[in-house]
Amino acid sequence: MKYALAICCLICVGVAAVAPAKAADAFYIGTWKLAGAVVAPWADPGQKPDGAEPARLIGKTVVLRPREIAGPRPFACAAPHYKVSVFTADMAFQGAFEEMRSNNKSVDPDKLAASLGLTGKSIKTLETGCEIDFHFIDDSTAEIGLNDRVYTLKKQ
Repeated sequence: MKYALAICCLICVGVAAVAPAKAADAFYIGTWKLAGAVVAPWADPGQKPDGAEPARLIGKTVVLRPREIAGPRPFACAAPHYKVSVFTADMAFQGAFEEMRSNNKSVDPDKLAASLGLTGKSIKTLETGCEIDFHFIDDSTAEIGLNDRVYTLKKQ
């Protein structure tokens, strides 16, 4: 009986030690505020993006929870499937920079990403399984591409 109790205690201690580590790995969980927006580099210069959308979104919050994303449309998602990946610049924003380069060989995806604050050869990206991926400048600043704009989110 003492042996079974000792094993049970060890299992509980092990679970308690692992649980905080998993929570710490999910750096993206929490409240994020839409802090600003710029016209995306891939936007058609001949067409001005809709100004009503940033006015509606900036200042709003997006809450990334383990089993849902709460926030204004199109951020809300009832069943996200989070996956943290490392992208190169050509893969960021659903391949928009690579598409630009395929149309114009002088386009440098790394320079375009850097102009948005995404520096280095690897960009930490949260794939949500919903419609929007979060590209991280750092653990408290993310960017998303939406309707020819790049929105900056700050962790609260």
